[in-house]
Amino acid sequence: MAKADALGAPGESAFVERRSSTLAGNARIIAAPAYRRLLAAEPILRRSIPALIVLFLLVIAAARILSLSAWNDEVERNAKAVLGLAAAELANSVTIAATTGTALAETSHELLERTLQQGAMGSRHVLAITDGAFKVLAVSPESTQWAGKPLDGILAGAQPLFLFGERAGVMEVRVDGQDWYAALSIAKDRKAAAAALISRDAVFAEWRKTVSLNVTLFVVTAGVLIIVLYAYFSQAARAKAADRLYLEAHQRIDMALVRGRCGLWDWDMVRGKMYWSRSMYEMLGYEPCDAMLSFGEVDDIIHEEDGDLFQLANRIVSREIDHIDQVFRMRHADGHWVWMRARAQVIDPDASEIQMIGIAVDVTEQRHLLLRSEAADMRLRTAIENITESFVLWDAQQRLVMCNTKYQQDNGLSDRDVVPGTPRPLIEQRMTAFAAERRLPSANAHRGGATYERQLADGRWLQVNELKTRDGGTVSVGSDITQIKQHQEKLVDSERRLMATIHDLSLARRAEQERSRELVELNKKYMKETERAEAANRAKSEFLANMSHELRTPLNAIIGFSEVMETGLFGPLGCTRYEEYAGDILSSGKYLLGVINDILDMSKIEAGQFSMEREEIDLGPLISETVRVISLQAAQKSIELETNIADSIRFYADRRAVKQIVINLLSNAVKFTGQGGRISLRARNAAGALMISIEDTGCGIPKAALSKLGRPFEQVQNQFSKNHTGSGLGLAISRSLAELHGGALKIRSTEGVGTIVSVRIPVRKAPEAIKQAA
Repeated sequence: MAKADALGAPGESAFVERRSSTLAGNARIIAAPAYRRLLAAEPILRRSIPALIVLFLLVIAAARILSLSAWNDEVERNAKAVLGLAAAELANSVTIAATTGTALAETSHELLERTLQQGAMGSRHVLAITDGAFKVLAVSPESTQWAGKPLDGILAGAQPLFLFGERAGVMEVRVDGQDWYAALSIAKDRKAAAAALISRDAVFAEWRKTVSLNVTLFVVTAGVLIIVLYAYFSQAARAKAADRLYLEAHQRIDMALVRGRCGLWDWDMVRGKMYWSRSMYEMLGYEPCDAMLSFGEVDDIIHEEDGDLFQLANRIVSREIDHIDQVFRMRHADGHWVWMRARAQVIDPDASEIQMIGIAVDVTEQRHLLLRSEAADMRLRTAIENITESFVLWDAQQRLVMCNTKYQQDNGLSDRDVVPGTPRPLIEQRMTAFAAERRLPSANAHRGGATYERQLADGRWLQVNELKTRDGGTVSVGSDITQIKQHQEKLVDSERRLMATIHDLSLARRAEQERSRELVELNKKYMKETERAEAANRAKSEFLANMSHELRTPLNAIIGFSEVMETGLFGPLGCTRYEEYAGDILSSGKYLLGVINDILDMSKIEAGQFSMEREEIDLGPLISETVRVISLQAAQKSIELETNIADSIRFYADRRAVKQIVINLLSNAVKFTGQGGRISLRARNAAGALMISIEDTGCGIPKAALSKLGRPFEQVQNQFSKNHTGSGLGLAISRSLAELHGGALKIRSTEGVGTIVSVRIPVRKAPEAIKQAA
């Protein structure tokens, strides 16, 4: 992600540069060096703490030892001074009592009590009054049981006291094996003495208690300090571990925030400030800073169409809401917009100062993915809507997810009935009842699938396949199999008929076998008859050819002599009737010659012996010749003969055959056209072929007779009813000649209106192919 300062954000200077001009900033600048030195000296201070604590303990121990030692000397001095004064005072009291003449035995106890009270001596002090021989006369306290005993026998190591008295001072003696302090004062007349004693243990009892207390306090203090030291190092170790864990956790959190494309927001609503984590700055491409951001700075980089941050803050401050969950766009440092989803919660709704904490997640990729998903979902829904099968999807709870219009139409459901989330049983109750339904075996039955055949109320059939989805839902697809069912019904019916036919065939097989034997016999007879027919046909063709040739010779003589006689070449015949007879003979001979020529030509064509000499022909002159031949016959009946021929039509064909075709057709047209009729001849090129059409206004041909015209010797009128001469071979020869050229002849006729005969002959053909065809 690009690093850029907030001032470089395009459009608006949302993030202004912060200056450390506040008091907190100055204090931070002043304290920063000292703080850095403190951080540098912290390891040394941490290591010197144990030595300082030990030194502190040693100093305290030495001070207390010196203090207790001085106190010990002072206690000893005070005890000795008290003993000396008490002994002297008691001895002085004894001396005074002796001067008054009072018996010492009577006043000794009183003197002891007064001395104890005046000397402020305790119960542990022992005062004794002895005689001159140091025999104890009185002692206080009496519990010592020293009375009547020699004092020098009680005290061991006290000889200087007995010798020198006060001058010996206070000495340490032993009483019953214990150390005592003793002071002895002897009267001036050496007849009495006073002794003051106290046990060494009693003198130093208080001191020993204090020493014990000090030792105990020192030990406790040392132990406490050691515990504190241990706790300090333990706490320091834990703090160091905690710091390490905190640093690692902070790094992990920062890494998680960065990797998760999210940032931490801390909102101070009262002060209008906001804290961002480092990952938030990195997501938007700005330089991270530790200072708090103002709401205005954040609002400046939020898209104006996605809401107002101040309005949202006012709602939070007025306690209308205590949390937010909002998606908006924020301007990246590079200038593009980043989709963010901010979610935050008020920490303490009851606090006087409202503070929110939450996170902002970069949802740009999810947003784009959502848009692509919506587009893909729309395409999928459009595809499902446009398929010819009915489609419905149920979720795991058998509630409707989606369906197409085909499903609604097949089941008679309205838009209100198929609201997503509607339970399946409720929708099935609203569906139009099926006329029939049965379950079929399914290949997906082990996965919860099922297949049904249903007949709808309108008679259509559906095959419905149900499959389980991975999430436990159900998808159902219904295909229209009406045609298949109808075909199946037809197949079943055909199968029945086939079985009946097979049964009939099985019954007829035996009869067929019998007929097959008969057919074998008939086939043998047929082959014989076919051979006989072919032989007869060949004999007929040969006979016709021979007869035509034999008849031509006398006919030529008859025609020639009758023509000489008619013209009177050698003189007149002498009678006009002879001339008429000669003309009749000439016309009859020519007619018979024409019939014989037609028969001869037809027989050659049928025998495949008709030879064709193809050549390039100009149609115009050829048509003119044929028209001149027929024009005399047409003129005799006042028939108008028209020709309509395109210029320069040239084609390859047999000239004699084409001329014979045209002559035959024109002759028939003139023959069957009445007086004053009209005949039209047209010729043109059409699709690479020559089309010759001859149209007349004759009597026409009945439809029933059209099918047999063109066969040899076939005529519309029979021999009893015909009123036109002819052999019936003209159309047959013309059709055969046209077919020999690769063409065809067609006849269209309306009875009482006229006839149109069309001949189609290919225009061009290679000379080699022409010779082969010939």
